[in-house]
Amino acid sequence: MGILDNITISQAALGALVVYVAWQLIRPFVVKTALDNIDGPPSDSFLFGNIPRWMGRHCWEWREELSRQYGRVMILRSVFNNKWLVTYDPKALHAVFIKEQDIYEEPIASLRLLLGPGLLGTIGEQHRKQRKMLNPVFSTKHLRDMTPLFYEIVHKTRDAITSRVRAGAQEKDSGVELDMLSWMGRTTLEVLGQAGLGYSFDPLVEDVPDEFATAVKDFFPQMVRSVVPRLLLPFATKIGSPQFRRRVLDMIPAEQVQRMKDISDILHARSVLIFNEKKAALERGDESIKHQIGEGRDIMSILLRANMMASDEDKLGDDELIGQVSTMILAGMDTTANTLARILQLFAQHPEVQERARAEIMQAIEAEGDGDKLDFDRLMDLPYLDAICRETLRTYTGVASVFRDTIKDTVMPLSEPIRGKDGTLMAAIPVPKGTRIVADLYACNRNPELWGPDADQWRPERWLEGVPKSIEDARIPGVYSHLMTFVGGSRACIGFKFAQVEMSEFLASS
Repeated sequence: MGILDNITISQAALGALVVYVAWQLIRPFVVKTALDNIDGPPSDSFLFGNIPRWMGRHCWEWREELSRQYGRVMILRSVFNNKWLVTYDPKALHAVFIKEQDIYEEPIASLRLLLGPGLLGTIGEQHRKQRKMLNPVFSTKHLRDMTPLFYEIVHKTRDAITSRVRAGAQEKDSGVELDMLSWMGRTTLEVLGQAGLGYSFDPLVEDVPDEFATAVKDFFPQMVRSVVPRLLLPFATKIGSPQFRRRVLDMIPAEQVQRMKDISDILHARSVLIFNEKKAALERGDESIKHQIGEGRDIMSILLRANMMASDEDKLGDDELIGQVSTMILAGMDTTANTLARILQLFAQHPEVQERARAEIMQAIEAEGDGDKLDFDRLMDLPYLDAICRETLRTYTGVASVFRDTIKDTVMPLSEPIRGKDGTLMAAIPVPKGTRIVADLYACNRNPELWGPDADQWRPERWLEGVPKSIEDARIPGVYSHLMTFVGGSRACIGFKFAQVEMSEFLASS
Protein backbone atom coordinates (compact mmCIF):
# COMPACT_ATOMS: atom_id res chain seq x y z
CA MET A 1 0.00 0.00 0.00
CA GLY A 2 1.49 3.37 -1.07
CA ILE A 3 1.56 6.73 0.65
CA LEU A 4 -1.25 8.07 -1.54
CA ASP A 5 -3.44 5.10 -0.63
CA ASN A 6 -2.83 5.79 3.06
CA ILE A 7 -3.74 9.47 2.59
CA THR A 8 -6.93 8.50 0.74
CA ILE A 9 -7.96 6.08 3.48
CA SER A 10 -7.17 8.66 6.17
CA GLN A 11 -9.25 11.30 4.38
CA ALA A 12 -12.15 8.88 3.96
CA ALA A 13 -11.95 7.86 7.61
CA LEU A 14 -11.86 11.49 8.74
CA GLY A 15 -14.78 12.37 6.50
CA ALA A 16 -16.83 9.44 7.79
CA LEU A 17 -16.02 10.42 11.37
CA VAL A 18 -17.14 14.00 10.76
CA VAL A 19 -20.44 12.78 9.27
CA TYR A 20 -20.96 10.39 12.20
CA VAL A 21 -20.30 13.09 14.81
CA ALA A 22 -22.53 15.59 13.00
CA TRP A 23 -25.40 13.09 12.89
CA GLN A 24 -24.99 12.27 16.56
CA LEU A 25 -25.17 15.99 17.36
CA ILE A 26 -28.40 16.65 15.51
CA ARG A 27 -30.19 13.30 15.95
CA PRO A 28 -31.64 13.99 19.44
CA PHE A 29 -33.31 17.13 18.07
CA VAL A 30 -34.58 15.55 14.84
CA VAL A 31 -35.65 12.01 15.77
CA LYS A 32 -38.32 11.79 18.47
CA THR A 33 -39.28 8.42 20.01
CA ALA A 34 -41.18 7.01 23.00
CA LEU A 35 -37.90 7.13 24.91
CA ASP A 36 -38.28 10.92 25.11
CA ASN A 37 -41.25 10.34 27.43
CA ILE A 38 -39.20 8.38 29.99
CA ASP A 39 -37.62 10.22 32.88
CA GLY A 40 -34.03 10.04 34.02
CA PRO A 41 -31.22 12.09 35.56
CA PRO A 42 -30.14 15.29 33.78
CA SER A 43 -27.08 14.94 31.57
CA ASP A 44 -23.77 15.83 33.21
CA SER A 45 -22.24 16.95 29.91
CA PHE A 46 -23.22 17.08 26.26
CA LEU A 47 -20.12 15.20 25.15
CA PHE A 48 -20.14 12.28 27.63
CA GLY A 49 -23.60 12.43 29.20
CA ASN A 50 -23.89 10.47 32.47
CA ILE A 51 -21.47 7.71 31.45
CA PRO A 52 -18.36 8.71 33.46
CA ARG A 53 -20.50 8.95 36.60
CA TRP A 54 -22.42 5.71 35.92
CA MET A 55 -19.19 3.80 35.28
CA GLY A 56 -17.16 5.60 37.94
CA ARG A 57 -15.42 3.93 40.83
CA HIS A 58 -17.67 5.63 43.41
CA CYS A 59 -20.97 5.22 41.57
CA TRP A 60 -22.89 3.01 44.00
CA GLU A 61 -24.68 5.57 46.16
CA TRP A 62 -25.70 7.50 43.05
CA ARG A 63 -26.98 4.35 41.35
CA GLU A 64 -29.02 3.45 44.41
CA GLU A 65 -30.43 6.97 44.49
CA LEU A 66 -31.42 6.68 40.81
CA SER A 67 -33.22 3.38 41.49
CA ARG A 68 -35.23 4.97 44.29
CA GLN A 69 -36.02 8.12 42.33
CA TYR A 70 -36.84 6.75 38.87
CA GLY A 71 -37.83 3.16 39.58
CA ARG A 72 -37.62 0.15 37.28
CA VAL A 73 -37.10 2.10 34.03
CA MET A 74 -35.18 5.27 33.29
CA ILE A 75 -33.17 7.03 30.60
CA LEU A 76 -29.43 7.59 30.95
CA ARG A 77 -27.50 9.96 28.67
CA SER A 78 -24.53 8.62 26.74
CA VAL A 79 -21.98 10.17 24.35
CA PHE A 80 -23.47 13.18 22.52
CA ASN A 81 -26.51 12.83 24.81
CA ASN A 82 -27.75 9.66 23.10
CA LYS A 83 -30.34 7.83 25.19
CA TRP A 84 -29.63 4.56 26.99
CA LEU A 85 -32.66 2.67 28.34
CA VAL A 86 -31.88 1.37 31.84
CA THR A 87 -34.16 -1.24 33.41
CA TYR A 88 -34.39 -3.81 36.16
CA ASP A 89 -38.06 -4.63 35.52
CA PRO A 90 -38.34 -8.48 35.66
CA LYS A 91 -40.67 -8.76 32.65
CA ALA A 92 -38.46 -6.48 30.59
CA LEU A 93 -35.38 -8.50 31.58
CA HIS A 94 -37.20 -11.70 30.62
CA ALA A 95 -37.81 -10.28 27.15
CA VAL A 96 -34.20 -9.11 26.83
CA PHE A 97 -32.52 -12.33 27.96
CA ILE A 98 -35.05 -15.07 27.15
CA LYS A 99 -38.13 -14.38 25.05
CA GLU A 100 -36.67 -11.97 22.50
CA GLN A 101 -32.96 -12.41 23.08
CA ASP A 102 -32.26 -12.47 19.32
CA ILE A 103 -33.55 -8.88 19.09
CA TYR A 104 -31.42 -7.68 22.01
CA GLU A 105 -27.88 -8.36 20.82
CA GLU A 106 -24.84 -8.15 23.06
CA PRO A 107 -22.36 -5.50 21.87
CA ILE A 108 -19.17 -7.53 21.52
CA ALA A 109 -16.93 -5.22 19.44
CA SER A 110 -14.61 -4.37 22.35
CA LEU A 111 -14.21 -7.90 23.68
CA ARG A 112 -13.77 -9.41 20.22
CA LEU A 113 -11.08 -6.88 19.40
CA LEU A 114 -9.28 -7.33 22.76
CA LEU A 115 -9.72 -11.09 23.31
CA GLY A 116 -10.41 -12.56 19.89
CA PRO A 117 -13.37 -14.72 18.82
CA GLY A 118 -13.86 -16.58 22.09
CA LEU A 119 -17.15 -17.08 23.92
CA LEU A 120 -17.36 -13.41 24.99
CA GLY A 121 -16.44 -12.12 21.54
CA THR A 122 -18.96 -13.97 19.37
CA ILE A 123 -22.69 -13.86 18.70
CA GLY A 124 -25.24 -15.87 16.74
CA GLU A 125 -24.39 -19.28 15.34
CA GLN A 126 -20.67 -18.98 16.12
CA HIS A 127 -21.47 -18.37 19.80
CA ARG A 128 -23.98 -21.25 19.90
CA LYS A 129 -21.44 -23.64 18.39
CA GLN A 130 -18.79 -22.67 20.93
CA ARG A 131 -21.20 -22.97 23.84
CA LYS A 132 -22.32 -26.41 22.67
CA MET A 133 -18.68 -27.52 22.69
CA LEU A 134 -17.96 -25.99 26.11
CA ASN A 135 -21.10 -27.01 28.03
CA PRO A 136 -19.95 -30.56 28.93
CA VAL A 137 -16.70 -29.37 30.55
CA PHE A 138 -18.63 -27.15 32.96
CA SER A 139 -20.95 -29.97 34.01
CA THR A 140 -21.40 -31.14 37.60
CA LYS A 141 -19.69 -34.44 36.72
CA HIS A 142 -16.53 -32.69 35.59
CA LEU A 143 -16.54 -30.28 38.53
CA ARG A 144 -16.79 -33.23 40.91
CA ASP A 145 -13.54 -34.57 39.42
CA MET A 146 -11.85 -31.17 39.72
CA THR A 147 -12.65 -30.61 43.43
CA PRO A 148 -9.39 -32.22 44.71
CA LEU A 149 -7.41 -29.77 42.56
CA PHE A 150 -9.35 -26.83 44.04
CA TYR A 151 -8.56 -28.23 47.50
CA GLU A 152 -4.81 -28.39 46.82
CA ILE A 153 -4.60 -24.80 45.53
CA VAL A 154 -6.72 -23.37 48.35
CA HIS A 155 -4.58 -25.12 50.94
CA LYS A 156 -1.44 -23.76 49.32
CA THR A 157 -2.91 -20.27 49.65
CA ARG A 158 -3.86 -20.91 53.26
CA ASP A 159 -0.34 -22.09 54.08
CA ALA A 160 1.22 -19.10 52.30
CA ILE A 161 -0.96 -16.63 54.22
CA THR A 162 -0.33 -18.43 57.52
CA SER A 163 3.44 -18.31 57.03
CA ARG A 164 3.34 -14.57 56.33
CA VAL A 165 1.21 -13.93 59.42
CA ARG A 166 3.60 -15.92 61.62
CA ALA A 167 6.67 -14.23 60.15
CA GLY A 168 5.12 -10.81 60.63
CA ALA A 169 4.08 -11.61 64.19
CA GLN A 170 7.68 -12.46 65.06
CA GLU A 171 8.92 -9.14 63.71
CA LYS A 172 6.42 -6.90 65.46
CA ASP A 173 3.71 -7.14 68.10
CA SER A 174 1.10 -5.00 66.34
CA GLY A 175 -0.13 -7.67 63.96
CA VAL A 176 0.19 -8.12 60.21
CA GLU A 177 -1.64 -6.38 57.41
CA LEU A 178 -2.42 -8.47 54.32
CA ASP A 179 -4.15 -7.41 51.10
CA MET A 180 -6.78 -10.15 50.95
CA LEU A 181 -8.22 -8.93 47.64
CA SER A 182 -4.80 -9.46 46.09
CA TRP A 183 -4.58 -12.94 47.66
CA MET A 184 -8.03 -13.84 46.41
CA GLY A 185 -7.02 -12.70 42.94
CA ARG A 186 -3.88 -14.85 43.04
CA THR A 187 -5.87 -17.85 44.25
CA THR A 188 -8.65 -17.63 41.68
CA LEU A 189 -6.12 -17.07 38.89
CA GLU A 190 -4.27 -20.22 39.90
CA VAL A 191 -7.51 -22.24 40.19
CA LEU A 192 -8.60 -21.09 36.75
CA GLY A 193 -5.12 -21.66 35.39
CA GLN A 194 -4.75 -25.22 36.61
CA ALA A 195 -8.38 -26.38 36.39
CA GLY A 196 -9.20 -24.41 33.25
CA LEU A 197 -5.98 -24.48 31.25
CA GLY A 198 -3.69 -27.03 32.90
CA TYR A 199 -1.23 -24.18 33.43
CA SER A 200 0.30 -22.62 36.55
CA PHE A 201 0.59 -18.84 36.80
CA ASP A 202 1.52 -18.43 40.46
CA PRO A 203 3.36 -20.75 42.89
CA LEU A 204 1.56 -18.91 45.75
CA VAL A 205 4.27 -19.92 48.24
CA GLU A 206 6.45 -17.06 46.97
CA ASP A 207 5.85 -13.74 45.23
CA VAL A 208 6.75 -14.23 41.58
CA PRO A 209 5.62 -11.45 39.22
CA ASP A 210 3.90 -12.62 36.04
CA GLU A 211 3.18 -10.33 33.08
CA PHE A 212 0.02 -12.23 32.12
CA ALA A 213 -1.35 -12.17 35.69
CA THR A 214 -0.76 -8.42 35.90
CA ALA A 215 -2.49 -7.89 32.55
CA VAL A 216 -5.50 -9.94 33.70
CA LYS A 217 -5.80 -7.91 36.91
CA ASP A 218 -5.59 -4.64 34.97
CA PHE A 219 -8.02 -5.64 32.19
CA PHE A 220 -11.40 -4.63 33.61
CA PRO A 221 -10.22 -1.53 35.54
CA GLN A 222 -8.59 -0.33 32.33
CA MET A 223 -11.78 -1.15 30.37
CA VAL A 224 -13.72 1.14 32.72
CA ARG A 225 -11.18 3.94 32.29
CA SER A 226 -11.42 3.55 28.50
CA VAL A 227 -15.23 3.55 28.40
CA VAL A 228 -15.58 6.50 25.99
CA PRO A 229 -13.07 5.19 23.40
CA ARG A 230 -14.82 1.80 23.61
CA LEU A 231 -18.15 3.38 22.74
CA LEU A 232 -16.61 4.49 19.44
CA LEU A 233 -15.15 1.05 18.64
CA PRO A 234 -18.13 -0.33 16.64
CA PHE A 235 -17.67 2.57 14.23
CA ALA A 236 -13.85 2.62 14.28
CA THR A 237 -13.52 -1.09 13.44
CA LYS A 238 -15.21 -0.47 10.08
CA ILE A 239 -12.56 2.00 8.92
CA GLY A 240 -9.71 0.68 6.77
CA SER A 241 -7.78 -2.56 7.13
CA PRO A 242 -6.64 -4.11 10.45
CA GLN A 243 -3.07 -3.02 9.67
CA PHE A 244 -4.20 0.55 9.08
CA ARG A 245 -6.26 0.61 12.27
CA ARG A 246 -3.30 -0.72 14.25
CA ARG A 247 -1.08 2.07 12.95
CA VAL A 248 -3.68 4.64 13.89
CA LEU A 249 -4.06 3.03 17.34
CA ASP A 250 -0.29 3.21 17.93
CA MET A 251 -0.41 6.97 17.29
CA ILE A 252 -3.23 7.78 19.75
CA PRO A 253 -1.58 9.78 22.59
CA ALA A 254 -3.91 8.51 25.32
CA GLU A 255 -2.29 6.55 28.15
CA GLN A 256 -5.38 4.43 28.89
CA VAL A 257 -5.75 3.46 25.21
CA GLN A 258 -2.10 2.42 24.94
CA ARG A 259 -2.27 0.42 28.17
CA MET A 260 -5.39 -1.37 26.92
CA LYS A 261 -3.56 -2.21 23.68
CA ASP A 262 -0.56 -3.59 25.63
CA ILE A 263 -2.83 -5.70 27.84
CA SER A 264 -4.53 -7.18 24.77
CA ASP A 265 -1.15 -8.00 23.20
CA ILE A 266 0.09 -9.70 26.39
CA LEU A 267 -3.08 -11.78 26.77
CA HIS A 268 -3.00 -12.87 23.13
CA ALA A 269 0.68 -13.85 23.20
CA ARG A 270 0.28 -16.03 26.31
CA SER A 271 -2.98 -17.51 25.00
CA VAL A 272 -1.21 -18.62 21.82
CA LEU A 273 1.63 -20.11 23.90
CA ILE A 274 -0.73 -22.07 26.18
CA PHE A 275 -2.83 -23.29 23.24
CA ASN A 276 0.19 -24.50 21.29
CA GLU A 277 1.61 -26.31 24.34
CA LYS A 278 -1.70 -28.09 25.01
CA LYS A 279 -2.21 -28.99 21.37
CA ALA A 280 1.34 -30.35 21.03
CA ALA A 281 0.95 -32.47 24.21
CA LEU A 282 -2.31 -33.98 22.92
CA GLU A 283 -0.70 -34.80 19.59
CA ARG A 284 2.21 -36.54 21.37
CA GLY A 285 -0.22 -38.81 23.20
CA ASP A 286 -1.48 -39.80 26.66
CA GLU A 287 1.95 -40.24 28.25
CA SER A 288 2.88 -36.61 27.51
CA ILE A 289 -0.42 -35.37 28.93
CA LYS A 290 0.19 -37.19 32.24
CA HIS A 291 3.24 -35.00 32.86
CA GLN A 292 1.27 -31.78 32.49
CA ILE A 293 -0.53 -29.88 35.26
CA GLY A 294 -3.96 -31.41 35.74
CA GLU A 295 -2.91 -34.52 33.77
CA GLY A 296 -5.22 -33.66 30.91
CA ARG A 297 -8.34 -33.19 33.08
CA ASP A 298 -8.33 -29.40 32.68
CA ILE A 299 -11.03 -27.71 30.64
CA MET A 300 -8.76 -26.75 27.72
CA SER A 301 -7.40 -30.29 27.27
CA ILE A 302 -10.90 -31.76 27.31
CA LEU A 303 -12.08 -29.07 24.89
CA LEU A 304 -9.21 -29.78 22.48
CA ARG A 305 -9.90 -33.52 22.56
CA ALA A 306 -13.60 -32.91 21.91
CA ASN A 307 -12.73 -30.60 19.04
CA MET A 308 -10.48 -33.23 17.46
CA MET A 309 -13.36 -35.71 17.46
CA ALA A 310 -16.02 -33.23 16.31
CA SER A 311 -17.44 -33.22 12.81
CA ASP A 312 -16.16 -30.59 10.38
CA GLU A 313 -19.42 -28.71 10.84
CA ASP A 314 -19.05 -28.47 14.64
CA LYS A 315 -15.26 -28.10 14.82
CA LEU A 316 -13.87 -24.83 16.20
CA GLY A 317 -11.01 -23.01 14.49
CA ASP A 318 -7.66 -22.41 16.19
CA ASP A 319 -8.47 -18.70 16.58
CA GLU A 320 -11.68 -19.59 18.42
CA LEU A 321 -9.84 -22.00 20.73
CA ILE A 322 -7.09 -19.47 21.42
CA GLY A 323 -9.79 -16.92 22.23
CA GLN A 324 -11.14 -19.20 24.98
CA VAL A 325 -7.87 -19.05 26.95
CA SER A 326 -8.00 -15.42 28.10
CA THR A 327 -11.81 -15.52 28.07
CA MET A 328 -11.89 -18.29 30.69
CA ILE A 329 -9.48 -16.43 32.96
CA LEU A 330 -11.06 -13.01 32.61
CA ALA A 331 -14.66 -14.22 32.95
CA GLY A 332 -13.98 -15.97 36.25
CA MET A 333 -11.07 -14.35 38.04
CA ASP A 334 -12.12 -10.84 39.11
CA THR A 335 -15.73 -11.69 39.88
CA THR A 336 -14.92 -14.68 42.10
CA ALA A 337 -11.94 -12.97 43.75
CA ASN A 338 -14.02 -9.90 44.59
CA THR A 339 -16.83 -12.03 46.02
CA LEU A 340 -14.45 -14.02 48.23
CA ALA A 341 -12.73 -10.87 49.48
CA ARG A 342 -16.14 -9.36 50.21
CA ILE A 343 -17.17 -12.44 52.23
CA LEU A 344 -13.99 -12.19 54.31
CA GLN A 345 -14.78 -8.52 54.97
CA LEU A 346 -18.36 -9.40 55.93
CA PHE A 347 -17.11 -12.16 58.25
CA ALA A 348 -15.01 -9.53 60.05
CA GLN A 349 -18.07 -7.28 60.37
CA HIS A 350 -20.40 -10.13 61.38
CA PRO A 351 -18.36 -12.55 63.56
CA GLU A 352 -21.52 -14.43 64.56
CA VAL A 353 -22.03 -15.44 60.90
CA GLN A 354 -18.42 -16.60 60.67
CA GLU A 355 -18.74 -18.69 63.84
CA ARG A 356 -21.97 -20.33 62.65
CA ALA A 357 -20.39 -21.16 59.28
CA ARG A 358 -17.27 -22.55 60.98
CA ALA A 359 -19.39 -24.78 63.24
CA GLU A 360 -21.28 -26.16 60.23
CA ILE A 361 -18.05 -26.87 58.34
CA MET A 362 -16.33 -28.52 61.33
CA GLN A 363 -19.35 -30.74 61.96
CA ALA A 364 -19.29 -31.88 58.33
CA ILE A 365 -15.53 -32.54 58.44
CA GLU A 366 -15.86 -34.63 61.60
CA ALA A 367 -18.68 -36.65 60.02
CA GLU A 368 -16.62 -37.16 56.86
CA GLY A 369 -13.63 -38.56 58.77
CA ASP A 370 -11.09 -37.72 56.02
CA GLY A 371 -8.79 -35.17 57.62
CA ASP A 372 -10.04 -31.68 56.79
CA LYS A 373 -11.19 -32.63 53.30
CA LEU A 374 -14.82 -32.66 52.13
CA ASP A 375 -15.87 -34.43 48.96
CA PHE A 376 -17.87 -32.58 46.31
CA ASP A 377 -21.34 -33.70 47.40
CA ARG A 378 -20.74 -32.98 51.08
CA LEU A 379 -19.19 -29.61 50.26
CA MET A 380 -22.18 -28.55 48.20
CA ASP A 381 -24.60 -29.71 50.91
CA LEU A 382 -23.70 -27.15 53.56
CA PRO A 383 -26.85 -25.00 53.78
CA TYR A 384 -25.49 -22.07 55.78
CA LEU A 385 -22.30 -21.80 53.75
CA ASP A 386 -24.42 -21.90 50.61
CA ALA A 387 -26.67 -19.17 52.06
CA ILE A 388 -23.62 -16.98 52.69
CA CYS A 389 -22.45 -17.37 49.10
CA ARG A 390 -25.92 -16.71 47.66
CA GLU A 391 -26.49 -13.64 49.81
CA THR A 392 -23.12 -12.17 48.87
CA LEU A 393 -23.74 -12.83 45.18
CA ARG A 394 -27.13 -11.14 45.60
CA THR A 395 -26.03 -7.99 47.40
CA TYR A 396 -22.58 -7.59 45.81
CA THR A 397 -22.99 -8.88 42.28
CA GLY A 398 -19.67 -9.14 40.44
CA VAL A 399 -21.05 -7.50 37.28
CA ALA A 400 -23.39 -4.62 38.11
CA SER A 401 -24.91 -4.13 34.66
CA VAL A 402 -24.73 -5.56 31.15
CA PHE A 403 -25.51 -4.05 27.77
CA ARG A 404 -27.68 -5.11 24.86
CA ASP A 405 -28.43 -3.32 21.56
CA THR A 406 -31.73 -3.67 19.71
CA ILE A 407 -31.17 -4.87 16.13
CA LYS A 408 -34.70 -3.93 15.07
CA ASP A 409 -37.70 -1.98 16.36
CA THR A 410 -39.43 -3.80 19.20
CA VAL A 411 -41.79 -3.30 22.14
CA MET A 412 -40.42 -3.98 25.62
CA PRO A 413 -43.08 -5.31 28.05
CA LEU A 414 -43.22 -4.20 31.68
CA SER A 415 -44.38 -5.94 34.85
CA GLU A 416 -46.41 -2.89 35.80
CA PRO A 417 -47.08 0.36 33.91
CA ILE A 418 -44.82 3.33 34.47
CA ARG A 419 -45.86 6.97 34.21
CA GLY A 420 -44.28 8.95 31.40
CA LYS A 421 -43.07 12.52 31.72
CA ASP A 422 -46.31 13.70 30.09
CA GLY A 423 -48.36 11.89 32.76
CA THR A 424 -49.57 8.99 30.58
CA LEU A 425 -49.25 5.38 31.71
CA MET A 426 -46.96 3.14 29.67
CA ALA A 427 -47.62 -0.61 29.95
CA ALA A 428 -44.89 -1.31 27.40
CA ILE A 429 -42.14 0.74 25.75
CA PRO A 430 -41.69 1.03 21.96
CA VAL A 431 -37.90 0.71 21.54
CA PRO A 432 -36.30 1.84 18.25
CA LYS A 433 -33.63 -0.17 16.46
CA GLY A 434 -30.12 0.69 17.66
CA THR A 435 -31.10 1.53 21.24
CA ARG A 436 -28.60 0.63 23.95
CA ILE A 437 -30.32 -1.33 26.75
CA VAL A 438 -28.67 -1.36 30.18
CA ALA A 439 -29.83 -4.29 32.32
CA ASP A 440 -29.27 -3.11 35.90
CA LEU A 441 -28.39 -6.41 37.62
CA TYR A 442 -27.36 -4.71 40.86
CA ALA A 443 -30.74 -2.98 41.27
CA CYS A 444 -32.68 -6.12 40.33
CA ASN A 445 -30.93 -8.18 43.00
CA ARG A 446 -31.67 -5.50 45.61
CA ASN A 447 -35.22 -4.62 44.52
CA PRO A 448 -37.23 -4.02 47.75
CA GLU A 449 -40.51 -4.67 45.89
CA LEU A 450 -39.38 -8.27 45.47
CA TRP A 451 -36.93 -8.93 48.30
CA GLY A 452 -38.65 -6.91 51.00
CA PRO A 453 -37.72 -3.76 52.95
CA ASP A 454 -34.37 -5.25 54.04
CA ALA A 455 -33.29 -5.92 50.43
CA ASP A 456 -30.14 -3.79 50.87
CA GLN A 457 -29.06 -5.72 53.96
CA TRP A 458 -26.65 -8.67 53.81
CA ARG A 459 -28.59 -11.34 55.72
CA PRO A 460 -27.70 -14.97 54.80
CA GLU A 461 -30.57 -16.32 56.93
CA ARG A 462 -33.10 -15.20 54.31
CA TRP A 463 -32.08 -18.17 52.14
CA LEU A 464 -32.79 -20.62 54.97
CA GLU A 465 -36.21 -19.03 55.49
CA GLY A 466 -37.13 -19.47 51.83
CA VAL A 467 -37.38 -16.78 49.17
CA PRO A 468 -40.52 -14.58 49.19
CA LYS A 469 -43.43 -15.53 46.95
CA SER A 470 -42.97 -12.18 45.20
CA ILE A 471 -39.62 -13.44 43.91
CA GLU A 472 -41.08 -16.64 42.52
CA ASP A 473 -43.98 -14.77 40.91
CA ALA A 474 -41.63 -12.24 39.29
CA ARG A 475 -40.01 -14.93 37.11
CA ILE A 476 -36.60 -13.26 37.18
CA PRO A 477 -34.73 -14.74 34.19
CA GLY A 478 -31.42 -15.35 35.99
CA VAL A 479 -29.77 -18.73 35.58
CA TYR A 480 -28.95 -18.93 39.31
CA SER A 481 -31.26 -18.78 42.32
CA HIS A 482 -33.67 -16.00 41.21
CA LEU A 483 -30.67 -13.68 40.80
CA MET A 484 -29.33 -11.78 37.81
CA THR A 485 -25.73 -12.14 39.02
CA PHE A 486 -24.86 -14.64 36.28
CA VAL A 487 -27.44 -13.22 33.81
CA GLY A 488 -29.73 -15.66 31.97
CA GLY A 489 -30.63 -17.10 28.59
CA SER A 490 -28.17 -18.40 26.02
CA ARG A 491 -25.48 -15.92 27.10
CA ALA A 492 -25.68 -16.69 30.82
CA CYS A 493 -22.34 -17.23 32.54
CA ILE A 494 -21.31 -20.75 31.53
CA GLY A 495 -19.00 -21.07 34.56
CA PHE A 496 -21.37 -20.16 37.38
CA LYS A 497 -21.21 -23.68 38.88
CA PHE A 498 -17.42 -23.54 38.68
CA ALA A 499 -17.50 -20.29 40.69
CA GLN A 500 -19.84 -21.86 43.28
CA VAL A 501 -17.52 -24.81 43.88
CA GLU A 502 -14.43 -22.61 44.01
CA MET A 503 -15.97 -20.26 46.57
CA SER A 504 -17.32 -23.09 48.74
CA GLU A 505 -13.99 -24.94 48.70
CA PHE A 506 -12.06 -21.83 49.68
CA LEU A 507 -14.38 -20.95 52.58
CA ALA A 508 -14.59 -24.54 53.83
CA SER A 509 -10.80 -24.98 53.74
CA SER A 510 -9.82 -21.67 55.25
